[in-house]
Amino acid sequence: MKPANILVADDDAVARELLAEALKKEGYVVEAFASGEEIIARGRQGQVDLVLTDIRMGAVDGLTVLREFKRMNPDTAVVVLTSFGSLEGAIEAIKQGAYDYLAKPFKKEDITLVVKRSLDHCRLVRENTRFREELKSKDEWSPLVGSSPAMLEVYTLVARVSESKSTVLLQGESGTGKELIARAIHTNGPRRDKPFIPVNCGALPDTLMESEMFGYEKGAFTGAAGNKVGLFESANGGTLFLDEIGELGQAVQVKLLRVMQDHEVRR
Repeated sequence: MKPANILVADDDAVARELLAEALKKEGYVVEAFASGEEIIARGRQGQVDLVLTDIRMGAVDGLTVLREFKRMNPDTAVVVLTSFGSLEGAIEAIKQGAYDYLAKPFKKEDITLVVKRSLDHCRLVRENTRFREELKSKDEWSPLVGSSPAMLEVYTLVARVSESKSTVLLQGESGTGKELIARAIHTNGPRRDKPFIPVNCGALPDTLMESEMFGYEKGAFTGAAGNKVGLFESANGGTLFLDEIGELGQAVQVKLLRVMQDHEVRR
């Protein structure tokens, strides 16, 4: 994986070099600047993963640096540097979009923790943006909304799971959008051009649900006047979303487990 690109701005040469060297030892690509003007000019040259900027500098202070980077690269994480006796500026910076702050004098463990969390946040924001764009390219409108840290995690998991062939368990209270997530997984993966079939497992008694899922051959039982293709066959190559699966009886669940294990179905 390509190492993260970090920019540091502080007019205090000692603090600037101390922070830059600590980050380089962690394996990051680090560029250090003595003023807000310099780091903003560097930001105009290309994408940056993380910016660490002192709050109080010369004509261009840390808040100005924050605003400029949020304008140029909204997905860049910004952490402000401040002294213990001057936290008001850090609080204001967080209100304006800074991810976090570091108080001087720096402790190595604090630097490591804040930088890791900031870069994780930056990665999630970018993965969310990429995922949303991919969804837009497949559907003109997507019902998935939200940009909170929890939703960013959901988008990331959906993007990751969508490429898998594994059975996926979606858990959540009624009305939280499990089917929306199932559709997003289907739409974002290689099965997008195949059927997506949702089934409410609590809507039918077990005897009928078994026939619906597995199908049957003509004459298999009284009233079986013809062949019936089951839902598993209908969803072949696509996605079968079994909603409220806990409502199924034990006998049907055992047969369902066998299908999921063997990836085969028999009428």
